Amino acid sequence: MNITAVALASLTLASAGVASGAYAASVSDMDYLKASRCRGIAKGLGADASAIEAYLKRAGGGRSALVVSRANEEFAKGKRQSSSGDGKERLQAELSGPCAAYSAA
Repeated sequence: MNITAVALASLTLASAGVASGAYAASVSDMDYLKASRCRGIAKGLGADASAIEAYLKRAGGGRSALVVSRANEEFAKGKRQSSSGDGKERLQAELSGPCAAYSAA
């Protein structure tokens, strides 16, 4: 009985990993970078970024080091821009407009 439960749990975890990898492969590098920028904007404006962070976590599997590095740069740039005070209205509109796609996904 115990062996069956362990085998079932292993299969469930393995299929979840495959599904996660398939999801990451379906998200383009460009969308991953845009979502990273949106996360930075949200953090800089003090908005809730948990949904975007969840999106990035699901989509992050298997990304090259170059893409991850560029995503970190986009995050920092978005955060810096939203913290500076210039163009906050435009960044707020970006957060509630195009960035909303990464919050709902």
